[in-house]
Amino acid sequence: MNALDGIRILDCSRVLAGPWCTQTLADLGADVVKVERPSGPQHPGGDDTRGWGPPFLRGRDGADTGEAAYYLGANRNKRSITCDLAAPGGQALIRELAAQADVFVENYKVGDMARYGLDYASLSALNPRLVYTSITGFGQTGPYKDRAGYDYAIQGMGGLMSVTGERDDRPGGGPQKVGVAVADLFTGLYATVAIQAALRHAERTGQGQHIDMALLDTQVAMLANLGANYLVRGQADGQVPQRQGNAHANIVPYQVFEVAPDAQGLAQHIILAVGNDGQFAKFCDVAGRPELAQDPRFMRNRDRVQHRAELVPLLEALMKTRAKADWLAALEAAKVPCGPINNLAEVFDDPQVQHRGMVHTWHHPLADAVSLVASPLKLSTTPVRNDLPPPLLGEHTDAVLTEWLGYPATRIEQLRRDGVV
Repeated sequence: MNALDGIRILDCSRVLAGPWCTQTLADLGADVVKVERPSGPQHPGGDDTRGWGPPFLRGRDGADTGEAAYYLGANRNKRSITCDLAAPGGQALIRELAAQADVFVENYKVGDMARYGLDYASLSALNPRLVYTSITGFGQTGPYKDRAGYDYAIQGMGGLMSVTGERDDRPGGGPQKVGVAVADLFTGLYATVAIQAALRHAERTGQGQHIDMALLDTQVAMLANLGANYLVRGQADGQVPQRQGNAHANIVPYQVFEVAPDAQGLAQHIILAVGNDGQFAKFCDVAGRPELAQDPRFMRNRDRVQHRAELVPLLEALMKTRAKADWLAALEAAKVPCGPINNLAEVFDDPQVQHRGMVHTWHHPLADAVSLVASPLKLSTTPVRNDLPPPLLGEHTDAVLTEWLGYPATRIEQLRRDGVV
């Protein structure tokens, strides 16, 4: 069994935040039906990310298919149907499906679903227990509600880029986005949590609800300690958190350090992440400078933060005296948090990553073996599922309409002739 066996989810979302949410729910066992636009003369149909490549999945003949890696990474364990939401017949079909669903997920612009008669008010009238989830850039209310919202812009508007990147007074300083679309990903995960809470409420009461998820809300929430720093003291003191590069605003030493170069003379770096005073004392012992931990300027973390400009240059010189492997072995043995900075090849070669099963290989309709990142969720009694590779466009239209609605083949074929599916 899977944790969400029996839960039906109608997924009208595209790109990343919505699909990331529904992929997690699908991993947990929900029957997620991805609703995609049919192919037409002016467009290829389907989720936009199907065409966001290269790279594309390589087929059995060695040639690129039309399935981009981006799409494959966010749509495992789902089924795909095609349906034209802009057509009255497509809207009617979605209403029928929503009446049989537990959850409805959409990320259309505010007002679009109401024009289609597929908004929360319309669908909850058909299915009062429906958990209806809207994911937008700015939410269903407020002065920005009609704006399109994209992860990159949200990282900027929500403050993340103001605290990400090298310090402005150093080479390379300036605003920097995170390497992956974290506002989308976090919003998808927050939506997953909200949906499961709403399902619990619906089980108890028979009452669904509307979940209003906004990328900007999520980005502000995930400022975490930096948001708290500003609200607790910075706002009153007129101090706004700034970019710290690879350093930490509240902990020292907690940053990247250059170590001795490798045999080819190439620069090497490690992360040193000292989280408390005891760990700092252990680090000083490993480094052969135990007296630093007794220096009044550096004994406590609050002292080290205040005297960062004095301590860090001492440590920078010290770290360059030993090689990467030597530092990592010695610090790990002393239980001082540290780590290498791996590229993706090194990540997927890492024995711990391999032991934890973080890559799963699928049999795909277009290729014999497709390796993708696996779910990180490890549940002892209800493990995640791995039975459905990311679906082809409309691959399951007939099966879903038969299972959910009891449609005969003749009716499905008529819908296809009418361009509805």
